[in-house]
Amino acid sequence: MDELGIQVEHNEPTFESVVSEKSALIHELQEDDLYIKYKKLARHLEMLEIQESYIKDEQANLKRELIRAQEEVKRIQSVPLVIGQFLEPIDQHTGIVGSTTGSNYVVRILSTLDRELLKPSSSVALHRHSNALVDILPPEADSSIAMLGKEEKPDVSYQDVGGMDTQKQEIREAVELPLTHSDLYKKIGIDPPRGVLLYGPPGTGKTMLVKAVAHHTTASFIRVVGSEFVQKYLGEGPRMVRDVFRLARENSPAIIFIDEIDAIATKRFDAQTGADREVQRILLELLNQMDGFDQGSTVKVIMATNRADTLDPALLRPGRLDRKIEFPLPSRREKRLIFQTVTGKMNLGPDVDLEDYVSRPDRLSSAEIASIVQAAGLQAVRKNRYVILPVDFEEAWKVRCLVVLAINPNYKNSTCLLSPPPQQTVKRSDETHEFCEFPIASTASFAVAFHAHGLLHHRSLVGLCYSAYSCPSLTFAQS
Repeated sequence: MDELGIQVEHNEPTFESVVSEKSALIHELQEDDLYIKYKKLARHLEMLEIQESYIKDEQANLKRELIRAQEEVKRIQSVPLVIGQFLEPIDQHTGIVGSTTGSNYVVRILSTLDRELLKPSSSVALHRHSNALVDILPPEADSSIAMLGKEEKPDVSYQDVGGMDTQKQEIREAVELPLTHSDLYKKIGIDPPRGVLLYGPPGTGKTMLVKAVAHHTTASFIRVVGSEFVQKYLGEGPRMVRDVFRLARENSPAIIFIDEIDAIATKRFDAQTGADREVQRILLELLNQMDGFDQGSTVKVIMATNRADTLDPALLRPGRLDRKIEFPLPSRREKRLIFQTVTGKMNLGPDVDLEDYVSRPDRLSSAEIASIVQAAGLQAVRKNRYVILPVDFEEAWKVRCLVVLAINPNYKNSTCLLSPPPQQTVKRSDETHEFCEFPIASTASFAVAFHAHGLLHHRSLVGLCYSAYSCPSLTFAQS
């Protein structure tokens, strides 16, 4: 174009200008998009704040509703409540319960209760007005069934039980050894005894030896008296038997000690009253529970009674009570061991000859020996002495003889029968108001003996009444 004489202007953009223009355009577009995005986020944030405020209000309302509901539940579960027994469920919200009055009810179940804990025969609490099921009681709620903890176990050891070497060996073989060394029975190929019966006269150390067993084992120890199974309402006694064995299985290894078993396990007969039939049902439940666990079970049963001849043969058969241990009155050797054990921690005078009391022909039980020794110690305390002298033992022995004579006036096998003054007698009155007389020791010895036991607080013997061992009252007088 320059050659033709035409002058042309060259306005082509440079590279830098193009880049700058493009960058400005992109920046403008980005600002618009960011602003739009910002507006959207702002609107979303405002919506979230509104939702948060709504949720906080709802949360506050729900908390108030929860507090009101908890207060209502506490009001419903407030004592007094009626104790009942859950029988069976109907649906998720209703069930059948039995009350202590003997009636069964269809009731509503509180929605907050755990349905897994609501099992048949479980103890429950019912509302006192509507009988609604409002609480589930723990299985150990029955106060008659108690399991001794480690700190509650008696501190009686085998060394504290004088004599009874044969009885100690037999009960350790039957109860303690299967729980501590069960592999010995497996290696030999025999089954350990399932239950043990301790029988003998009162005061021969049956309960004392059971305390020693509980002390020397780490097993759980459950103690119950046979008369506690006899309850007012039907079905309560068998339920308690089931609870005892269930508690033992849940805390195995365990030892169940039933004292005075003759209260519920006497020989069966044609019952004429509802009470007799209930006692027999308790016995049947006991037999069923003893058959319910195998020979290798870590639950052992110990029963004690003073009248083994009255027990039902079904309870005594092998397989239930495999080991029967007799506790007779101690022999001369055992009396010597008992005296040594009881007086082991006492401060005896050098003149005290225990062999003199051991050689006497009186048939003493372990409890009577302990009572004589304790009475001798009390004599020394009352006389402000720190040493027990032979005279203290003599006075304690006389008191024991007086009690024996009070129970059995014809008892002649006593070393304390002295020749009393001819004018002094003791009159014994029984339910028929008939009187009989028997001699006692001198007035001074008699007063000292009864003063040692706190039964006489003055020198006069007129009008003194004394009751011992549920025997008829004794009226002592000067003739």
